[in-house]
Amino acid sequence: MLFSCVLVKQMLYVPHMITGITYRGKTATAEDIVFINELIANNPDDSRWALSRKLCKEWNWVQLNGALRDMVCRGFMLKLHRAGYITLPPKKCNPVNPFVNRKKPVEVKIDQTSISLSLSEIKPFEIRQVRNTESEKLFNSLIEYHHYLGYCHPVGEQLKYIVFAGKKPIACFSWSSVPRHIGCRDRFIGWAKDVREKHLHYMAYNSRFLILPWVRISNLASCLLGRITRNLSSDWEKLYNHPIFFLETFVDTERFAGTCYKAANWQYLGNTTGRGKNNKTHKQTRSIKAVWGYPLSKNFREHLAGVIK
Repeated sequence: MLFSCVLVKQMLYVPHMITGITYRGKTATAEDIVFINELIANNPDDSRWALSRKLCKEWNWVQLNGALRDMVCRGFMLKLHRAGYITLPPKKCNPVNPFVNRKKPVEVKIDQTSISLSLSEIKPFEIRQVRNTESEKLFNSLIEYHHYLGYCHPVGEQLKYIVFAGKKPIACFSWSSVPRHIGCRDRFIGWAKDVREKHLHYMAYNSRFLILPWVRISNLASCLLGRITRNLSSDWEKLYNHPIFFLETFVDTERFAGTCYKAANWQYLGNTTGRGKNNKTHKQTRSIKAVWGYPLSKNFREHLAGVIK
């Protein structure tokens, strides 16, 4: 009864201006608050999980492959709850969150015999997409134990590739959803904020690139970058029901010069600020990254603006 009374009071008072309530690109309106409060009041026995799925269905808040965006919706509702605009029911359980206190990938032992050959001698090699396959564990292990940044579970849409020479893995790539705002990239594309928010999913970010340390093959990195871009959009569409038209990556300027990206015809777009997305001090807190981009279509700007599909 007390819970219902709180909901009624909240439904009677909704401020005309809701400031600062934005989550993953979704900004709350007064109408949204009323709708969510009514949804909670009409489903008093529902869990937070059930409510978020119902809200996704009511708002048609889905990914392009048809999957509900209930994780994003749940985060949005929780932010409104903490700000006092809605009152969610008490938690009914505490499911394990795979993104909190993550366990390291199990190390997969492989042959680390040195490979020192020419590019022509190592061909033909196979570039295999391993997301949602048995080989994904091998990919996670290789990145965790041989990449200087280690493994970090990507957020959002993602693909993972292992390059094999015969049966031996020699390199790994991961691609994921891009950051919402990168100044030099957005200026290069020339899109407004509202257009960017609608079409950001048509881009992919090269979040990890690893040539295994015992593999020494001249020009392998730029060759693989050129090869993998040929099928990346079609692979993305198979899993997420939409193509991609532009690629980006960040290169730590304190460690690397971006030579392989330049050799593969990627374009240098500028540098990051080194402040991070949540830094409000306007001071550099991390290393500067060089931003490199690669269009997958001559008309990539029109695609990203939604002018052509």
